[in-house]
Amino acid sequence: MTAEHTLLHGKIMIAPHAIATIASQAALRSYGVVGMASKNLVNGIARALALDPSHGIRVNTSQGKIMIDVFVMVEYGTRISSVARSVANNVRYQVEKAIEMPVTAVNVHIQDLRISNVD
Repeated sequence: MTAEHTLLHGKIMIAPHAIATIASQAALRSYGVVGMASKNLVNGIARALALDPSHGIRVNTSQGKIMIDVFVMVEYGTRISSVARSVANNVRYQVEKAIEMPVTAVNVHIQDLRISNVD
């Protein structure tokens, strides 16, 4: 299902994959995020085979509402609640700015903690 924006002379239809790509890039630029995580084992295997720019994002568009689930890996030692809030705000802002449609919800799932090399 696509997100639709009706104009005077027609419609703009945006595929969930396009929204997911925008959301993924926004999440990766958020403080404390070190990578995107797999939504499940099958997606993890698929990602190992091919790079997907929408990896770690699930977009649900229904009844004119856009809901985004973000699956991320966070740097160990950062405040998880602050990182999650930052990711949600950044994803919402970037998607709304790009597609000019409101995002109903951004759910952030912290799937893993990553410890940087301590040399």
